[in-house]
Amino acid sequence: MTIRFATEADCGSILSFIRQLADYENMSDQVVATEDLLREWIFEKKKAEVLIACEGEQQVGFALFFHNFSTFLGRAGIYLEDLFVLPEYRNKGYGKALLKRLAQITVERGCGRLEWSCLDWNTPSIEFYRSIGAQPMDGWTVYRLTGETLEEMAR
Repeated sequence: MTIRFATEADCGSILSFIRQLADYENMSDQVVATEDLLREWIFEKKKAEVLIACEGEQQVGFALFFHNFSTFLGRAGIYLEDLFVLPEYRNKGYGKALLKRLAQITVERGCGRLEWSCLDWNTPSIEFYRSIGAQPMDGWTVYRLTGETLEEMAR
């Protein structure tokens, strides 16, 4: 098992993982990402980073993350946007290895926290996150502006 940072050559694999995650979450119709968009925003604009989990040469999972900022802590944190392991490689430690590497990066960079969101119905993931000591943020609701609503707000 190896965990490595993705390169531009991995854009096709990253997109494949994103599509498989979206399928798992019943959100395939929302994926508009392309390899070119991923290349631009991850590798050219450097707005996110990706870790790839491999078994030998086989890519089996990924974690896409970026920095956020905590005004209360006065320093950056890391936000895990997506974590996905291929179904046939689950329960073999890949998800935990990806989170462990992210925790190491968080500490190495002096960040104050590592956080992510999880769909309420995703019981296997919730149980996994709780098993490693992650705590849900009760009392918080995520809000979002996208598409036409975002455009209207920007006017």
